[in-house]
Amino acid sequence: MSIDPSASGFVTIDSARYRYGGVGPAIVDGIDWTIPRGAIHCLLGRSGCGKTTLLKLAAGLLLPDEGTIRIGGETLRGPGARIGFVFQAPTLLAWLSTLDNVLLPLSLKRRPTAADRAAALDLLALVGLADHAARRPFELSGGQQSRVAVARALIGEPDLLLLDEPFAALDALTREDLQDDLLRLCALRGTTALFVTHDIAEAVYLADTVAVMAAGRLVHARTIELSRPRHRDMRYAAAFAAACQELRGAMDERLAA
Repeated sequence: MSIDPSASGFVTIDSARYRYGGVGPAIVDGIDWTIPRGAIHCLLGRSGCGKTTLLKLAAGLLLPDEGTIRIGGETLRGPGARIGFVFQAPTLLAWLSTLDNVLLPLSLKRRPTAADRAAALDLLALVGLADHAARRPFELSGGQQSRVAVARALIGEPDLLLLDEPFAALDALTREDLQDDLLRLCALRGTTALFVTHDIAEAVYLADTVAVMAAGRLVHARTIELSRPRHRDMRYAAAFAAACQELRGAMDERLAA
């Protein structure tokens, strides 16, 4: 299926196709998708379906062979300051403190100012790590490292936050805590987000809209009609279970096909 690319959206993916090396079968195969400003969309799919490749296209880390990707009406031609990216692993630098890891995107461009350091400390406070600014990564738990990675992605105040299964390696309770942190930070800053996951419940809890991807295409989409702010009791509501069931059915249908 496709989403009308003419619909009002801050992020617009229009007929995007991508082949590794420009040859062979398309990894991303004619995708149309729009994300309104301030919305959170989740991309759900099994391993190998092309969802991470689509995320890299949205980040400007790859350029489509066909089609266009626009951020705020401007065609994306490469990575930019308007986009923050959170990878599957936190990828913190072992020799830097927590604070300096958050400041890293700025440090690669210029010397951080006192205002930058204050902003980084504010972000650490927002993710519950105000007392860990001087610690090195080996002194942090996996969940704490993931919080640092999210704070690092937000230090440049990006308009768009892209996340590639950042909580996949964590235990269930820590994942839920981090999902709440992410929702709170995005709401506080009005950040638009595209979150890739293979976890159906995670997608439903986070998203305004969930799309299912299979074989390089978007094959199903569902608007999540849960109020915001989200809270943990929603995970046990009938509407939550119904959304999960529908999305699981769409994934199973594509697998059978």
